[in-house]
Amino acid sequence: MGASIIKRRPAQRVLVGRVMLGGGAPIVVQSMTNTDTADVEATTRQVHELAEAGSELVRITVNTPEAAAAVPRIRERLDSMGCDVPLIGDFHYNGHRLLTEFPDCAKALAKYRINPGNVGRNRQSEKLLAGHPEDDPFSIMIAAAIRYDKSVRIGVNWGSLDQSLVVRMMDENSRQAEPKDVREVTRAALIASALQSAQRAEQLGLAHNRIVLSCKVSEVQDLIAVYRTLAMQCDYALHLGLTEAGMGSKGIVASTAALAVLLQEGIGDTIRISLTPEPGGSRTQEVVVAQEILQTMGLRAFAPMVVACPGCGRTTSILFQELAQSIQAHLRSQMPVWRERYDGVEEMTVAVMGCVVNGPGESKLTNIGISLPGTGESPAAPVYIDGEKVVTLRGDNIATEFTRIVDEYVARKYVRRNESEKV
Repeated sequence: MGASIIKRRPAQRVLVGRVMLGGGAPIVVQSMTNTDTADVEATTRQVHELAEAGSELVRITVNTPEAAAAVPRIRERLDSMGCDVPLIGDFHYNGHRLLTEFPDCAKALAKYRINPGNVGRNRQSEKLLAGHPEDDPFSIMIAAAIRYDKSVRIGVNWGSLDQSLVVRMMDENSRQAEPKDVREVTRAALIASALQSAQRAEQLGLAHNRIVLSCKVSEVQDLIAVYRTLAMQCDYALHLGLTEAGMGSKGIVASTAALAVLLQEGIGDTIRISLTPEPGGSRTQEVVVAQEILQTMGLRAFAPMVVACPGCGRTTSILFQELAQSIQAHLRSQMPVWRERYDGVEEMTVAVMGCVVNGPGESKLTNIGISLPGTGESPAAPVYIDGEKVVTLRGDNIATEFTRIVDEYVARKYVRRNESEKV
């Protein structure tokens, strides 16, 4: 399915540091650290790892004075490493105090994430509407965004929804002749919270094109329903993500099921895959999953794609499985270098096939492919480049030789950046 078939929803263009969201800009991948932000070394290291993996925005928790004080130091260290990924500050209950008391933190961040259900808004609405917002946490945070020219994500979550709003909407619903079910009203409350908060931010002076909205839930069908409605009711840039998606395959499948439907409908300007990592596991997995969702849908290209067969009774040897895994790992490890050096290499496709049934045919359809011998087949592995057979590999060093051929193909095929001739 090509990206040309998907008509993107029109949305305001929002600048987050150097990264553009919405308005037809490519859908942006983002992620979030799970380190203690006060630990400058650990947080800097993880932000850098996420950026190297392809996260174009990285969110960090800012929940304590120590964390707020660490933010400018993290920014400085990243800059010294040549890592200019924009940082997003994740604020909840005390964000208004931290942004006020730590102006260097407020300046170092590219965007503030505000959850209206947790920001501790002053309930004296008459006073606020009368033009006295000085005691209101939400107003204080918006004022900081205006003062330092930052964008804001107003992120509403199912688990931290403003209960006074929910109760009011439930009461209104109960008086209807045909009341809606509780789940439908709760969805409507999510959307109302996001839109009302965005409207209020604009009333306080924040520019329309400085606002990103999200309404995150943990169930696939709820997320699809909420974002379909939200997308029809506004033109704000939208952040997609299934919150608390879970671990391993469950989290990956659930996130893919929800986001693929919305992305296919043109909804979404930035995505985050919220995976619970395995103990000691890399946080970068969520970045890879986000990239692969966008790439398999034809919306963006991040790294060469590996086509590999699932294996069957013809492929009792695990050679092709090991080679497919090795090649995929090699391509991803090389991408930080190739991305800086070559134009277009992320669109390359590589086939690693296990037997003669589909091997040669699939290999011919990719940029470069290898068809390994299946059970009982001649111990030879033909290699195809741009549809033509170029060599047959044999022996114990097939993996090493094929990797070398891939590297040579990249260097020969793709244009070096800032150069007009191929090498």
